[in-house]
Amino acid sequence: MPRYFIEVSYKGAVYSGFQVQKNSNTIQAEVERALEIFFKQKFTLTGSSRTDTGVHALQNFFHFDVRVSLSHQENNNEYHLNSILPKDIVIKKIFEVPENMHCRFDAISREYKYFIYQYKNPFLKDIAYYFPYKLDFDKLNKAATLIMHQNDFTSFSKKNTQVKNFICEIMKSEWTIENGTLVYNVKANRFLRGMVKGLVGTMLRVGREIISLEEFEKIFESRDCTIADFSVAPHALFLISINYNGF
Repeated sequence: MPRYFIEVSYKGAVYSGFQVQKNSNTIQAEVERALEIFFKQKFTLTGSSRTDTGVHALQNFFHFDVRVSLSHQENNNEYHLNSILPKDIVIKKIFEVPENMHCRFDAISREYKYFIYQYKNPFLKDIAYYFPYKLDFDKLNKAATLIMHQNDFTSFSKKNTQVKNFICEIMKSEWTIENGTLVYNVKANRFLRGMVKGLVGTMLRVGREIISLEEFEKIFESRDCTIADFSVAPHALFLISINYNGF
């Protein structure tokens, strides 16, 4: 049976995350609904990377199997599906992949950015975190570099997460300035539930000199998520990209 990937982009402000949930509206629920309306059959999607409530994505993927060949449809499937979807979700592309390709397990890396602004700006309030406190940029980047040398992120995973281990391979971890906003950019083979928010919130404590770099390192060693700070806002977090071999 042919397998297809769906590339999506969305603003997550009003959704209870990416994956389907009971009694809550999600990105997956909206995309499945649009597919069912257009193709007049039920679809069960598999997601590539969960995003939590309020988190946005410039790129995320689903895959699904269907007996009808979508590659030879005369109509523009993406156009028609986007006319059904809410304005804050867009399907960028639907394309056929090998039947054994899995959008979650075959992803080789995922990349996130977290945006912070320090001076009042009404145009950033929905897409960045307002944090009007003095920060030591050098210490923030030292903390980000320290993350590159870690692989056990137990302390930065929220409780009640169903994973076999907390090991992640970090490929990029750095703070930069983009268009007047402070940005944390992190890339890894996988991320745990709440991990990026936990890293950002705890590094901000380093940047404010509330904790030292040595204390930050000891949080990793403790393997205790109650010590990390997950309190930063979700609306400033963006899933930027998911990478696969071949495309």
